[in-house]
This record gives sequence, C-alpha cells and structure tokens, in this order.
Amino acid sequence: MRVRKEDGAGGKYMMDFLRNHIITRFNSRVAEISLDEFEDSTDFDVDYLLTTDSYVVNPPIFPGGSIGSLAICGTANDIAVKGGEPAFLSLSLVIQDGFEIEMLDKILNDMSQWIKKIGANIITGDTKVVESNIDIIANTSGIGRRNRHLERNLEILREHREYPFKWIRDSGISPGDLILINGGIAEHGSAVMVAREELDFHIDVKSDVYPVWLFLRDAMDVGGISAMKDPTRGGIAACLNEMAEKSRVGILIEEERIPIREDVKSFCDVLGLDPLTMANEGKVVMAVHPETADDVLKSLKKAGQRDAEIIGYATSEFTEVVLETSIGTRRIVPPPVADPIPRVC
Repeated sequence: MRVRKEDGAGGKYMMDFLRNHIITRFNSRVAEISLDEFEDSTDFDVDYLLTTDSYVVNPPIFPGGSIGSLAICGTANDIAVKGGEPAFLSLSLVIQDGFEIEMLDKILNDMSQWIKKIGANIITGDTKVVESNIDIIANTSGIGRRNRHLERNLEILREHREYPFKWIRDSGISPGDLILINGGIAEHGSAVMVAREELDFHIDVKSDVYPVWLFLRDAMDVGGISAMKDPTRGGIAACLNEMAEKSRVGILIEEERIPIREDVKSFCDVLGLDPLTMANEGKVVMAVHPETADDVLKSLKKAGQRDAEIIGYATSEFTEVVLETSIGTRRIVPPPVADPIPRVC
C-alpha cells in the first residue's frame, strides 16, 4: 500500500488515514482539547492555543492572493475560530531550486501585509532550497491567546445555557442554535481552479482569503457563539458534518439562504462541481444561540461581511446535515471523501 493524494485532501479518506496511522501513535491531551478531537487548534495552557499547517497551493500565486496569504491567514484563522487572538507565528519555507525571485517577493510581501493587519508577529522560522519539483511549500505554526472578546462571548452564552468549555469548541452546538456564515462560498476553490487550468470562463472571481479575527472580535463582543469552524478543504459540507457529529446534533441548512455569487454557481454547475464541497479561505461557519444570532449577524455586516447570512439551525430531530432545496425537497449532505480540487490550500 502507498499514500494517496486523497489521504491528505480534507475529506473522509484523510480522517481515516489520520486515525489509522497517526493518531494512534501520538494522541495526547495537555489541557482541554486532545489531538484525537481534530480541532483547528489545541490548547497547551489555560491561556494559550497552538496550531500548525502546511500550504502547497498550485499555482502559488492566484487571483486575490498567494501561498503567502494562505499561510498567514489560514494559521491565524485556525486560532481565531477557537476564540483565540493570533499572536505569534513561525514560518518555514521549502523552495524549489530556480524558483523566480519576483514570485517569492510577492509571496513574502503578502505575508508581511497580513501579519501587520492581524497584529501578530513572526518570531522564528527556517528555509530550505531543494531540487524537487515543488515550486514552494510554506509551513506556519501559530500561538493564540485568551482575550477579552472570548471571555465576553462565553459570559453571554452562559447567561442563556450551560457551556462547559474554556474555548469555542466544534462540539459546543445545542439544538436550536442558529447556523451563520459570513459570506459567499466556493470563491477560493473557483479562483485557484481558473488560474490553474487557464479555463476560458468569463468569471472575475478572486480568492476570499482573509484573516477572520478582524471581524470575529466584534461578533464575540455581541456573544452567544457556541461553535465556529473555517470551511477550508471539503468546504461547508465537510465543516458542517464535522460540527454536527462532534456536537451530536443534526443541522438543517436552506439552499436559498446560502450566499454564493451567481457566476461562481454557474462555474461549478458547468464543471459538475458541488459548491458545498469547494474550499474557502475567509469564511467562518458558526453556531449561535438564537437569542443573540440576529445581533451577531448585524455585527458581521457592520464589520464588512455584507453577505453574511443565517443559513439554518441545529436540531435533535436527526443526526445528519440536511439541505432543504430551493424546490422544497430535502436531501442529506454527506461529508466529502476528498477535496474535488487537489493542492488548493
């Protein structure tokens, strides 16, 4: 047997691969969140989170961003969806011999731009140059810290119901919580695919890569958020299924409420792609207590997320993710087996 690309593509095959070959050897719990819970970050102290990620996007520069944008925003986002404030990052680069310096400078400039906007610092790193045909690979690790926005969110949530966690957890959803997303889906996956394949589509789509901490601070100040996740590989289908399974609830989402650009939808339709499984890099799916959900939605829109929408709710009536279609029927949304577009982040 050999490792397949599907084993790292963010879907069911990857989860099986991790369980069978990695988690059984290294599973540990230092504080609240254990390795086998597959959260975006894990805590190693009452006040600190740690995350790490590697980026292999092809091409490394695409409409709306680059592997540099992904590395900084993606790592910061994994911290932010736990409620942590991104504070310190490491940066390691593996660069192919002959890689264009102009492209490298663009990538590094993107990193510099986003790290400053987030208010974090890169404090250590490593660089290797190799002969392998890889273009460039970036690895970033990040440390996030407890903050007043997180404490405010938990305080408000606990005014409405019991919440036993110190961070915002994937498993924190209760029946009745409303499901929100901060904007249109499938834009990153579409942008990378158009750039990679040089397809003859008249579609001016850019990646949505963005540091979600910049608007989640305001949303947490409103409070009542019980779970958050950024729907990267596997899209919102993978994200919602993971949250539903961990929380032991069902989730109903309404097709007509899911924000998606018409040209992105048409692009996916023509190529037979499901936008629910397409990668996003600046989106957050969140569960919010019904008493505060409307105000959280208003805070997202005020913070520039004008296409934010309530797309569904959690229920105890079933345990799957169910889509109510635009024609009134219902169908189960299964977790994807792999990302439909490899090397997208």
